[in-house]
Amino acid sequence: MPDEEPIASPPPPSPGPDPGPKSTSTGLPSNVAAAIACIPLIGGIIFYILEKHDSFVRFYAMQSIIFGCAWFLFNIVSAVVHVVFAAIPGIGGILVFFWAIIAALVHLLFLVIMIVTIVKAFTGVRWDIPYIGPVARKQVEEAA
Repeated sequence: MPDEEPIASPPPPSPGPDPGPKSTSTGLPSNVAAAIACIPLIGGIIFYILEKHDSFVRFYAMQSIIFGCAWFLFNIVSAVVHVVFAAIPGIGGILVFFWAIIAALVHLLFLVIMIVTIVKAFTGVRWDIPYIGPVARKQVEEAA
């Protein structure tokens, strides 16, 4: 069988997907740390304190802190508006009903933004929440 060509050895196995760069302070991959930091307020505060070097994680942590504060502030304002509307005789019940619908839609919007932010952070994409992202970016750059 002199006409047969030698069979080439198979290529070496690839090491698998790269988990991405490690966050220097937490030991987690940057995308995982940033996704966890996107949990409004609490996740942001924890990772902003723990992570001192990775600007990707710090950006998402600061954005989460600001976003969580906005969500918390909306809840306070919503409770006050509910009480004020309920105190109006005659049309108070109708106003409370419509305010409850508006508040539910705003909460749904907050939830959707939070989910999109977590997904973007996990995929390694730096995404600014409108109005909040530029403020967070400025805060992180000034702190560095």
